[in-house]
Formats: sequence, structure tokens, C-alpha cells
Amino acid sequence: MMMRLLNLPIVLCLPLFLFFCSCEESTDTPDDHSGLHPPPLDVHAQNQLIGRSINLGNCLEAPNEGDWGLVIQEDWFPIISDAGFTGIRVPVRWSAHAEVDSPYTIDPTFLQRVDWVMDQALKNDLAVVFNIHHYEEMFTDPVGERSRLLALWRQIATHYANASDSLIFELFNEPHDEFTAELWNAYLAEGIELIRGIDPRRTLMIGTAGWGGLSALDDLVLPADSNLIFTIHYYEPFHFTHQGAEWVDNADDWLGTAWTGSLPEKAAVEAHFEQIRQWAAVHDLPVHVGEFSAYHRADMDSRFHWTQWVVQVCEARDFSWAYWEFGSGFGAYDLEAGRWNELRHALIQP
Repeated sequence: MMMRLLNLPIVLCLPLFLFFCSCEESTDTPDDHSGLHPPPLDVHAQNQLIGRSINLGNCLEAPNEGDWGLVIQEDWFPIISDAGFTGIRVPVRWSAHAEVDSPYTIDPTFLQRVDWVMDQALKNDLAVVFNIHHYEEMFTDPVGERSRLLALWRQIATHYANASDSLIFELFNEPHDEFTAELWNAYLAEGIELIRGIDPRRTLMIGTAGWGGLSALDDLVLPADSNLIFTIHYYEPFHFTHQGAEWVDNADDWLGTAWTGSLPEKAAVEAHFEQIRQWAAVHDLPVHVGEFSAYHRADMDSRFHWTQWVVQVCEARDFSWAYWEFGSGFGAYDLEAGRWNELRHALIQP
């Protein structure tokens, strides 16, 4: 009898012991993602977050914000969101705000400004793409600038490691000139490895050398990474989209070039985008057309029809897109009048 009484506490405690063991085991089940290892992102779903975006161009990629006439305003974000856009692409000239000598520290005040832009976008249900834009030194001395580029990638990755999944980082905008496809492929692999050591989860965006266009599509060597979006820029036919552009040699000679939406014109655009689709399908990559537009010196009717057709061709292939740009020479928004121009309905159907 005494032995039975002595064993009674053990018997009574056994259910509690089994309960706590089962609780501990449940935290390790494959279906529980509340710990330190959340499920991997669906990169195709990530691409849909930025499905219909617009670039905040001529702002943070100027040498200093305001140098090119635009300073990002808080009211831009609800204007963009209310118009039906789902994201913004923010070109950033990090190189103008970082030390030129090691450790190449980014100016914390500038970094806070970029943070503010991200916060405003997310507050207005807009996904965000940040890139490295107008890093001019890379185009003349990419070997000499390699360490500085890696340091920028390291700092940006570290700073945004815990940011929302709705922030996507585009590693570099339009490599060209001395920043060749061969060097771009090498630096790209090195940069992604560096970033993944800091932020394994962040969706990254990569494009081609050769100004980010079709010409270097087959030269791009893709790193082994399942969380990449492929981005490409589209300004074809160039004599139409850049007629009268002050920074392009002899562009005034092209003034008056129209785009009427004829069958051959439409077919040429479709052929380019089908080439992109087929290449991306082979590599199982979602596609983001990160820039496309026609300069304001083309007639508005042609700009409208060209823009509308590019959007239709993109969306028929599930490409996301970001129009270049919000309120400057290619802009869809008239900042002086405080309203969208006709291009808003070419981009997003009413």
C-alpha cells in the first residue's frame, strides 16, 4: 500500500510531462514557420506585387535631390496608389552619398531619406524597388570601383535586412561601356553571394549589360538563386521614344516621328517581348520591364498608343512593369497642373 502511495505523484505528473513534451515537439513541425526560418518567398508572387509600377525618376538619382528640379513629396504616394499603381521603382545614386575611400560609408542622412521614401510607399500599399543608379565611375573604371560597389551592396543589404518583403533590391542599373557583360556577370555573382550571406530572403532584381536592353540578353550569366526577378528596359523604336531628347546626339533630327499602332509596328514590339518571354521561360524567371516610355517631344497621340500597346503586351505575358517616369520629361503626371495626363489611361485602363 505504501509503495502505491509513493508512486501516486509520478502517475499524476505523467500527463503533464507528456503534454509539455508534445508542445515542445510541435514547435519543430515542418508546418510551423513562426520561428527564425520563415518559408521562402514565391518570386512570381513577389513580381506581382510590383505589377503596375511607376519610376520616381529625376529625384534621388540626381547628384543631389532637387538638382534636376524634383524633390519627392509626401502627397505623391497616395496620388500614385489611388491611380491604381501597385508599386514604385526608386532610382538611387548611392555613389554620390558614400565616401570615396574605404570603408565607403553611406551618408546616414541620405540613408534616412531613402528610408522615408520606403516608409511612405509601404504606408500607401505600394511595393518598392530600390536600385543603384547613375554610378558613373563604374562605367569608366569598373575594376577600380569593384571594392566600393561591393561595400555599397553590403551596407544596403545590412540596413534593409529586416525590411518588409515588399522591398525588392535591384543590384545595378544599366551596366555599359567599360562595365562589360563579362565584368557584370562576375560582379553579379560576387554581389549576390555577399548579399545572401546577410539577407537570404530578400527578392533581388537583375538585368543585362548593354544599357539593360535586349542586345545583351544572351550574354547574361545567371547565378544559382531561386529568388531573382529579371528586369529589362524597353525604348524601341529608339528614334521614336527619344526624339528631341537633349542628351542624345542628333535627336532633333527625329522630331515628328510618329507611332500609329500599325500592324507592323505592333508586331515589332510583340516580337521583342516574345524573345524576352522565351528566354525567361528557359530560366524560370519572372520578368519586370523596369523602364519604358516615350519623351514628351513626341506627339501625345503616338505616346499614348505606344505606351498602351507596351502595357498590353507585358500583361498578356504576366510581365510586371514600371513606367519611366512620374513627373518629368517622360512623365505621366503634370506636377504644375496637379493631375495625370492622358498617359495614365494608357497605363491603367479606367
